[in-house]
Amino acid sequence: MNEKTIELIDIAPKEFWGAQDTHLETIKKYYPKLKIVARGTTLKAFGEKEILEEFEKRFQRLMLHFTRYNNIDNNVIERVILGEREDDRRTLVNDKILVHGVGGKIIKAMTPNQQLLVDAINKNDMVFAVGPAGTGKTYTGVAMAVKALKEKQVKRIILTRPAVEAGENLGFLPGDMKEKLDPYMQPLYDALRDMIPNEKLEDYILKGIIQIAPLAFMRGRTLDHAFVILDEAQNTTHSQMKMFLTRMGKSAKFMVTGDPGQVDLPRRTISGLKEALLVLKDIEGIGIVYLDDKDIVRHRLVKKVLDAYKYTENPD
Repeated sequence: MNEKTIELIDIAPKEFWGAQDTHLETIKKYYPKLKIVARGTTLKAFGEKEILEEFEKRFQRLMLHFTRYNNIDNNVIERVILGEREDDRRTLVNDKILVHGVGGKIIKAMTPNQQLLVDAINKNDMVFAVGPAGTGKTYTGVAMAVKALKEKQVKRIILTRPAVEAGENLGFLPGDMKEKLDPYMQPLYDALRDMIPNEKLEDYILKGIIQIAPLAFMRGRTLDHAFVILDEAQNTTHSQMKMFLTRMGKSAKFMVTGDPGQVDLPRRTISGLKEALLVLKDIEGIGIVYLDDKDIVRHRLVKKVLDAYKYTENPD
C-alpha cells in the first residue's frame, strides 16, 4: 500500500481540521478508497498511487486557501475537491486585498490616502505615515507586515512603541516587566489578532517570528529580513528616533507611524517624529504619507470629536 505524508505549514490544526474534526471528516467522504489519518499538524493517507497523487494536489490547494483566507468550510472543501483546477491568484491582484484576516475577514485600504500608504510601502524600504487617530496608520502597516510575512518577503515582524509614562510610573505598576508593558502594546496585539488566528499568533510570538517590544529594547540590535513598525513615534525623542532608524538591516522594511498633534513628551522636548519629517523629507527611498480627517475609519463621532478639540489646543 502506498503512503503520502503531508505537513500543515504555518496552519493552526484545530482551525484547519474544524471543531471535532468536522472538516477532516468531510474531506474523508470525498476519498472513500483512501485511509486518512491526522495527528496534530501531520496527515497521512494510504491507498492507490494515482488516487494519492490527486488527493495531494487537492489537499495542497485547500492549505493554500486557508493560508490566504484564514478560513475553510464545507463549501470550500467541496469546491476545491470537486471543482476544475483553477488558479484564483487573480482575485488578489484585482481587488487589492492586503490580507484575509481571522474568519476570512477582508483587509484592504479603505481610503485613497490609505492606498497611497500601501503604494508607498511597496515602493520604499522606509515609510512615515502621519495623521490623526483613527486614520488606519497602524492597522494598514500591520496588514502590510503580515502580508510580507505570508509571502516570505521577510522572516519576522517587529512592532515597537515608546513606553511613555502618561501620568504613571512603570515601577509602581503591579506585575513583571511584560505585564507592565503589555498595556502599551495592546493596540498592536489587537491589530494582529484581527489578521492571524490566535493559536498561530501565539506560536509566532513564542518562536520570535513576531516580536512586540518597547522601543528601548531595540537599542544595539541590527534588524535584518524584518518588517519593523515604530508606532506612536510622536513620543520619541531625537536620540530615540535616530537610534531606531539606524537599526535597519539587510532586506528590511521600516515603517514609522505617528500623530504630531498627540505628543505626550515633557514640555520643551522636541518630538523625534516632527524632527525626522523635516530632516528626511528629501531623501530618496523614504516615503512620507500624510493622512487626514477624511481617512478616519472608526465611528463617525471620532472625526467630530477631533474637530471639536482642534480649536481648543495650544499650538506646540
